[in-house]
Amino acid sequence: MTRARPFWLLAAPAIFLILWSAGFAVAKLAVEHAQPLTVLALRYSLVLILLIPVAAVVRPRFPGRRGILDVAVVGFLIQVMYFGLCYIAFKSGVSAGGVAIVVCLQPILVALIAPRLVGERVGPRGWLGLVLGLAGAALAIFGRSAVQAENAFGVTCTVLALVGITAGTLYEKRFGSSHHPVASNLIQYAVGAACCVPLALLTEDTAIDWTPGFAWSMAYLVLANSLLAMTLLLAMIRAGEVARVSALFYLVPALSALFAWPMLGEAMPPLTWAGMALAAVGVALVSRKPPAPAAPAAPPAPKAKPSRGRTNRRRGRRKASPAKRG
Repeated sequence: MTRARPFWLLAAPAIFLILWSAGFAVAKLAVEHAQPLTVLALRYSLVLILLIPVAAVVRPRFPGRRGILDVAVVGFLIQVMYFGLCYIAFKSGVSAGGVAIVVCLQPILVALIAPRLVGERVGPRGWLGLVLGLAGAALAIFGRSAVQAENAFGVTCTVLALVGITAGTLYEKRFGSSHHPVASNLIQYAVGAACCVPLALLTEDTAIDWTPGFAWSMAYLVLANSLLAMTLLLAMIRAGEVARVSALFYLVPALSALFAWPMLGEAMPPLTWAGMALAAVGVALVSRKPPAPAAPAAPPAPKAKPSRGRTNRRRGRRKASPAKRG
């Protein structure tokens, strides 16, 4: 008998998609007021300022040496490699939709690698859902003309960011274990700050245009993207199959276009809505759990052996029968 999943886990995919998808447009706004690594250095420093007092009050149990190493590796792959390269791509001129559509190729990479690395296999229905999701994401791109003359440097950064988020997802599933969210986030963002702060000081001028728009963007990136969305992503990876969680990324391009409409002034043509619907069908196919296999039929009960006394009586009758005939 399978246990019912908690309500927060049922609601996690929808909440994660909204928070994660809006982050593309918000990050694009943030890098207009500061250099990309400066934005990340400030973002991770603010997260640590919030988490350290919480950790002092909650006193979460931290993992052992190997657990800390695993969390740190995931933190580097996602917080430094993925977010860092995405922000650099934004600053170089790549559109928010262009970055989102490249990153949404993650489910295909995960489906190809997961069987060998973490032992998860994707069935025919899952592959059909992945293909439909990819087709829907492609429609969303072409519908809003996200594929345009992007610069080669920005596109290269986006592809490397895709490698980072894919590697982080697979590593978390293969080696990660359930840790307290405060402890896990504290380790990850300490790694992010330790990498981004010196890089920003060495390679950028660290000047920030402090406007209300930048302050709002930073608040969203710290609270919604860094704390809530990342906690939900790691929890979903541990609670479900990697391919199903990764399939959610197919909905990111269309939803990011939806958020970019009012925030960046990018219109949503009808083809984008059609792509979002097709991607939703694909995600539904991948996310649907297969029916549980029927329990095997119980073997027939063995025939009861006759008791020893009954057998001896039968043998006695056989021996007495010739005397009666005589």
